[in-house]
Amino acid sequence: METDVASSPPPKPTVNSYSQTQNLSSSSSPLPPSVLRQWRQHAQRNMRNQWSKFASYRQQWASFTSSGRSHATSLVNAYLNLRYIPSMELGILHDMPAIQAKASQKIFKQQELHQSKLLTTYKDMVGVVTHMVNAARSMRSFLRGASSSLIMQFSSSSDDMNDNGDGGGIPVFAFLSISSLERLAEELVQMFIFELALKRLIVVALLVINSEAPQGNELCWSDELYAGEFKDLIICNLYSKETCEPLFPKLNGSKSSIPAVRCTSQPNDQTLQSYITTWLAEVNLDAHRVDEIFAMVGEEMNVGIS
Repeated sequence: METDVASSPPPKPTVNSYSQTQNLSSSSSPLPPSVLRQWRQHAQRNMRNQWSKFASYRQQWASFTSSGRSHATSLVNAYLNLRYIPSMELGILHDMPAIQAKASQKIFKQQELHQSKLLTTYKDMVGVVTHMVNAARSMRSFLRGASSSLIMQFSSSSDDMNDNGDGGGIPVFAFLSISSLERLAEELVQMFIFELALKRLIVVALLVINSEAPQGNELCWSDELYAGEFKDLIICNLYSKETCEPLFPKLNGSKSSIPAVRCTSQPNDQTLQSYITTWLAEVNLDAHRVDEIFAMVGEEMNVGIS
């Protein structure tokens, strides 16, 4: 039997320091009871669908991050081999003509291949974050057509300025309203957006390294790394239309950002190691909080009102 949540507001769930945004609205829904029932059913299906996408995107991100680290490590190793080949002791290979040149040529091609693969992986990661952003923006269910219609239809976009798509702020399942679930999604997405910006910085630094390039050779931060990148970054709110360049990375929760990005073509060994370590650490992703959000939403949906 369906509980009349409009006349009897549910108790507030216990919240922690991260989830103060879960406070429930006690206002009654403006929708008629018959419409409200159908709205909730559609809203529940849509919410489960969007959060299922989030779980899939999270797994894709982890896979691409692992691939990116592998390509970055192979790229760095190839670069270091190239840089040290001229000073290597050849031993019994000393009398073989052009052995160093042929080895360098082959390793250089490997480096270019790993740079290409790293860029492709970065593009995949941008795609994942854009999908997350779109999912976070598709959680509302708007009534399409008149509420007096015999067949109710709902949409992710609004036809009525007075329809907020949130059922008047009532809980979708048991405790949390659409606004509360949206804020949890936004918190999740923001972590990945910050991490994506940092990943871009590392990708730019690794795309420019070249043992044969003159010291001081630079890759411009405002360069588009692949066709259509800036359109994707606009969706992620990582592109400034005022400066016409991607926003500089910063740490999640920090107001400061890098004032300028200059990546030299011949970084030292310690710098290269820091790139790989930072890529692996994913400093902007709070894994505990990510797990907490998914667990919170999962529990909410499992005890939902049908």
